Amino acid sequence: MSTVPLSSPTTRFPRWLRIFFWFCIVIAVAVVTRRVVSFLVPARNAPPMMVSVEEAFMSRKALTLAHILPAGALVLLLPFVLRRGPGTRRGLEGAVYALGFILGITAYAMSGHPVGGIIERSAVLFFNTLYLFCLTRSFLLWSSRAFPLAGRWLLRAMGILLGIATTRPVMGVFFATSTLTHMTPQQFFGIAFWIGFSINTIVIELWLRRHPLPQVSA
Repeated sequence: MSTVPLSSPTTRFPRWLRIFFWFCIVIAVAVVTRRVVSFLVPARNAPPMMVSVEEAFMSRKALTLAHILPAGALVLLLPFVLRRGPGTRRGLEGAVYALGFILGITAYAMSGHPVGGIIERSAVLFFNTLYLFCLTRSFLLWSSRAFPLAGRWLLRAMGILLGIATTRPVMGVFFATSTLTHMTPQQFFGIAFWIGFSINTIVIELWLRRHPLPQVSA
């Protein structure tokens, strides 16, 4: 009978995927840092288009910090966990799961009054639910010591999570073209969320399907 082994060497990630991963990590850390700094030193001369965005975050400062600080800690730990795969650094892995669940729960709360309205809310609800499903599946497999499968589901979850970083360049395009499109952040934030999270979800899923776990005979 064929079974999935409980331990196997981690498939080496191709260079393009490593570059994309680090690109997302750097952007995610920069976003968290920028938001924390904006709370400590509020901008006095924000661009007119950003005033409503800054006010939205300032109005829910405590909730935003409860969401982004665990996010920042998680993305900083992530490279150390993924480098060797689940089962090798269980203390760090446990921290990643704990931070991941906090992040998912607070994301639902953050979606109560999104800048991008119902379109952004629908993106958050859809992808956050998918993220928590993948994270829960990974955690249960990790708890059962089925580490290779846990690692694959963790990759799915983290791929979705880092979609928030991919939304930033997409938003940049919308900001850069706003003089032509006349779209405001309230109009394009939701679209950017759908595009960014979709890119990450599709990329990691296609890669995982092209590199299935090896089968061994019992």
